[in-house]
Amino acid sequence: MITQVTKGIKVSVQTTFEGTFFKNYKMHYAFGYTITIENQSKESVQLTARHWDIFDSLKEMETVDGEGVIGKKPVIQPGKAHTYSSGSLLASPIGAMKGFYQMVNLSSTEEFLVEVPTFKFAAPFALN
Repeated sequence: MITQVTKGIKVSVQTTFEGTFFKNYKMHYAFGYTITIENQSKESVQLTARHWDIFDSLKEMETVDGEGVIGKKPVIQPGKAHTYSSGSLLASPIGAMKGFYQMVNLSSTEEFLVEVPTFKFAAPFALN
């Protein structure tokens, strides 16, 4: 598990290899990830947007921006956490992701960024 804390917000990431399949006559590698966002600060915060840089050893880096995470803009109270799972399809068995969440402090209305540390994807057979 990879973990990082930014401004009292702890982000932990766990990855899994989901398998391979053919799509558009090409092999693809499916990876899952579960992220827990824990509010260790004294203020309530809301996640409003995300930014991802997706690295695939056989393709150029892809950037993805969007509102919230998996269709939600969770409010996270002090001492509470929000956990969600998602995934990524790569053209190769090795890759990585990193990014950040845009958050807002609900007391001060201050917007700030919370870094998501780089987490790696590797199919088990690719590591030998």
